[in-house]
Amino acid sequence: MASSPMQQYAVITGNYWAFTLSDGALRMLVVLYFYQLGYTPLAIASLFLFYEFFGVVTNLVGGWLGARLGLNRTMQLGMLLQVGALSMLLVDESMLSVAWVMAAQALSGIAKDLNKMSAKSAIKMVVSEHQQGRLYSWIAILTGSKNALKGIGYFLGGALLALMSFKGAITALVLLVGTGFLLSSLLLQEDLGRTKYKPKFKDMFSKSAALNRLSAARLLLFASRDVWFVVALPVFFISQLGWQHGEVGTFMAVWIIGYGVVQSLAPRLGLKNSDVFAQAVRLSALLALTTALIVAVYWVFGNSVPMQTWILVIGLLLFGAVFAINSSLHSYLVVKLADRDSVSLDVGFYYMANASGRLIGTVLSGWLYQQSGLLACLVCALCMQVATWWVSRGLRD
Repeated sequence: MASSPMQQYAVITGNYWAFTLSDGALRMLVVLYFYQLGYTPLAIASLFLFYEFFGVVTNLVGGWLGARLGLNRTMQLGMLLQVGALSMLLVDESMLSVAWVMAAQALSGIAKDLNKMSAKSAIKMVVSEHQQGRLYSWIAILTGSKNALKGIGYFLGGALLALMSFKGAITALVLLVGTGFLLSSLLLQEDLGRTKYKPKFKDMFSKSAALNRLSAARLLLFASRDVWFVVALPVFFISQLGWQHGEVGTFMAVWIIGYGVVQSLAPRLGLKNSDVFAQAVRLSALLALTTALIVAVYWVFGNSVPMQTWILVIGLLLFGAVFAINSSLHSYLVVKLADRDSVSLDVGFYYMANASGRLIGTVLSGWLYQQSGLLACLVCALCMQVATWWVSRGLRD
């Protein structure tokens, strides 16, 4: 068993990496495979409906479970559930109905948020109260590397679908997650994150005004990303710009990897100072201005396929950089504000709001794109980012 804080951090991060790689690959496999089968954008979005919905429930209940049972157990449970979710997709193609895939995605959503809540909460437990600089750096590295691995997972999903069958790709992911589960079971500290008292069910809901406001900002922030990124953008690339599945997977992978790198570097970009709350307000305003610029340029010049391609590619790179710093700072703030004696409860509540934002964004991404196109998704994202800025103005320690 790993004993030092650094060794525990390495085990937590490695476990999170293995899970995230499978999660990103599964997301891209489902989007591309079911679009290939003729599903509409709204139908594809519906496949992720339970994934996001159960993520909301899991973060809330998972924080309570982590406090009572220990974060090592909730993390390992997440890995086991992901193996189960992937295995559900190994059935014959004729059985892959919308309802069946939604059920598998629901299990995957529970698994993913158990794993993420456990990993983020555990960092608070292995860093001293007096090492806030190290805490920010470790959170940034964990969050950034997770997203870089998710990007590689996007690429992996597109590549696996191009190189082998859907079933073969899923089998490879089962082996990956199973290996991560075995290693974490052997190496993680058994009582990590378990509280000295037994929290009641009502303790799941945050009593902190600062955490509630931060959670509202997080909900709006992630809804604004997913409303155009999750379904609308990959489908637009394929149906309107004529990209191939492998090209879409590669581009989304590169974007997510770059996004993760920027997240990891956030503490070095002048953000590690005494007034991190004011930084959160300024960064949310900058994100809204970036999206407004994309909308304006697309509205005026996006009248041909080459121009649409350039606008979206360059716009996504700018958006990704600013969004990544926003996300990294938020991830640090929730761990900073969380009560050390009930860290999983506070972090679970916060990521419940995060999952709610993804749920709202995913549904709107499919519905808005099908009704009004990509520009409507972008305008909706802009409105949500303005609301994020407004909510963030009241953040205090």
